[in-house]
Amino acid sequence: MLKRIIIPFLGAILLSASCFAQDLNCRVSVVFAKVSTQDTRIFQTLETQITNFINGKKWANDNIQPQEKIEASIIITVNNWDGSSQFDASAQIQSSRPVYGTSYNTPVLNIQDRDWKFTYSELESLEYNENSPNNSNLAMLLAFYANIIVGMDYDTFSLEGGTPYFTKAQNVINQAQNSPFPGWKAFENNTNRYWLSENLSNTIFKPVRDVSYIYHRKGLDTFNGNVDKARVDLLNALLLLERPYRDKPTAFIFLIFFTAKNEEIAEILQKADPTLKTKILALLKNVDPSNYSKYEQGSKN
Repeated sequence: MLKRIIIPFLGAILLSASCFAQDLNCRVSVVFAKVSTQDTRIFQTLETQITNFINGKKWANDNIQPQEKIEASIIITVNNWDGSSQFDASAQIQSSRPVYGTSYNTPVLNIQDRDWKFTYSELESLEYNENSPNNSNLAMLLAFYANIIVGMDYDTFSLEGGTPYFTKAQNVINQAQNSPFPGWKAFENNTNRYWLSENLSNTIFKPVRDVSYIYHRKGLDTFNGNVDKARVDLLNALLLLERPYRDKPTAFIFLIFFTAKNEEIAEILQKADPTLKTKILALLKNVDPSNYSKYEQGSKN
């Protein structure tokens, strides 16, 4: 059974093609303006290799039809290159999914990873084996985020649907514990890949994942039916964040959620019932204070 049901009647035409389709439609950009060099070929090759790797590999367990591919982007900004194989970079990873019955794509993930350090030689083939301890750091970075993207997408379609992919992401974390590269270990900071994986797998934060499902499937995907009910269901779902936030207020998962969703929530609040709006604003002031002025201003429009 296919994971996605956004376009249920187009599958028959493309059934045979679906067996060969991969899962991600990821746009990759390697930005190297900060690097002083006349030889740009390695950056272009790197961009091509990453694009082919992440889009050419099957990440999901289901057969994803071509029109159902998960939309994503990775922008890698190279801060320093040693002229050979050592890269010091940061990466912006984003993904989105379509809202049923509309032309709108809603953001699901928007994360900045500042510890994107790796080695890469020109024309090096990127390979990843989930059962091997000898994967390159670049391959592990890409495999980790590919599974996070797929898992978070699945979570928007079914309750805890992303669990198998978060387990795979955790496997990458385990492989990387002896890595000399940063971003993989608990003690480094509380907003790195380790804690992203930990939060997504920790039962304390199950309500946050439940919110993702209700917000998208029972909220956004039903807006073209009963918009008032959909808005109420979506906003009420946010109240589920209160308890895990009270237990772990500094958890990375809240930053992940609101970085992707703050502008959308502010817009949805505009036409909410005044009583519900007041309740949700009180919640947001507590759980997402950095964006509260945006919510408050949006609610007045």
